Amino acid sequence: MTVDGDKDLEGQIAEWRAYVQRRRELHHTDAEELEDHLRSRITELTEAGLQADESFLIAVKRMGSLDELSREFAREHSERLWKQLVLPGAPDASAAARSRRELPVMVLCAAVAALAIKVPSWFGLDLSEDDAGFYARNVSLFALPALAAYFAWQRRVGPRVIGVLASLFVLGAVAANAYPLADDSQTFVLTAIHLPIALWLVVGVAYVGGDWRSGRRRMDFIRFTGEWLIYFALIGLGGGVLMAFTAGTFRAIGIDAEGFLESWLLPCGAMGAVIVSAWLVEAKQSVIENMAPVLTRVFTPLFTATLLAFLVAVIWTNNGIDVERDVLILFDLLLVVVLGLLLYAISARDLAARSGLFDRLQFALVVSALVIDVLVLAAITGRITEWGFSPNRTAALGENVILLTNLAWSAWLFLGFVRGRTPFARLERWQTRYLMVYAVWAWAVVLVFPLVFDFA
Repeated sequence: MTVDGDKDLEGQIAEWRAYVQRRRELHHTDAEELEDHLRSRITELTEAGLQADESFLIAVKRMGSLDELSREFAREHSERLWKQLVLPGAPDASAAARSRRELPVMVLCAAVAALAIKVPSWFGLDLSEDDAGFYARNVSLFALPALAAYFAWQRRVGPRVIGVLASLFVLGAVAANAYPLADDSQTFVLTAIHLPIALWLVVGVAYVGGDWRSGRRRMDFIRFTGEWLIYFALIGLGGGVLMAFTAGTFRAIGIDAEGFLESWLLPCGAMGAVIVSAWLVEAKQSVIENMAPVLTRVFTPLFTATLLAFLVAVIWTNNGIDVERDVLILFDLLLVVVLGLLLYAISARDLAARSGLFDRLQFALVVSALVIDVLVLAAITGRITEWGFSPNRTAALGENVILLTNLAWSAWLFLGFVRGRTPFARLERWQTRYLMVYAVWAWAVVLVFPLVFDFA
């Protein structure tokens, strides 16, 4: 084995070890035991004449997926697992120290986010219809900086990354408030939609510890996003029940609590839930099966059937797609959901496994979405030809071109994979790299569109 081969192998083992160590039900000694086992297998394979990288891949494959290993360890150490789920500080001293540090920091960040949304009221901007435009533009600036700060602390990022994060949040705040955007203008709506997307990807930079070039770390952030959405939705449902019970019980004794609920509990709770949801994902990801890939398995067949039925209806009726704004938003959301289903299926898949029925089902889903995107683009192009460019139509055109590019290349890579000619890893790399395209587009809509269209 060459010196370069040794370095590459050590780098691969280091990456594997880092992934193993993120599984909190595996103690440090467990990870060392797994690594020794892996190295022994690699040695056997290299002595048999294989190259270092081939030996590494085969050894990992023979050991089984990491989730399977984690479940095996969990079964053998069930008492430890459940103590960790209920009492995070129980397993060992280092884990206890980490939990003791993370919990108060999370609570502090959640409190900052919760109180941030009340700061504008000190300057006469209340949560009312008159000031609804201000809150619509700035809603992502109340909680996401605190979330980025939490991850920056957790990942121990350096001053350079902190400076980049702070600069991007300041830029977003300036774009949301310095431009003279009327509440009824199209650029106002576009800013309110795209600024949270742009700033969420800034949070992603903090989540990956500034290592945005790493495809694996970007995929980790994609996984986190899906799980965060689920936890946030669950907390939101629980919060709705809490508010209903609070209003009802206080009404029973003659006290009207609706003002407090609307002015304090709802906005502050929503902002705090952004941080709490992130903490729950991080704290429980190693002891609870990820939910996003499970839901992907359930909804992929349903969405595939729905899109195919829609295409059949279009052909049967020969009706075109209405290109009103609400309809365009609906179709764009549909295409985003399709990409989300694709991403979360990729995130939970064994990259070395062969294609199966579910992969073919996903291929059909991607192709159906691609055809629908072409129909939407044709409708948008016709509307622009007839009425000219406007902020909404231009944004719709750009977003559908971006989605079309992603879907088209994804379909091509999926076809190659199903036919056994393309490794699945290429599809994963394509999706994670494409995040930069979404980031650039979101910032362009926020920063450039108002200027180009004269804040219309």
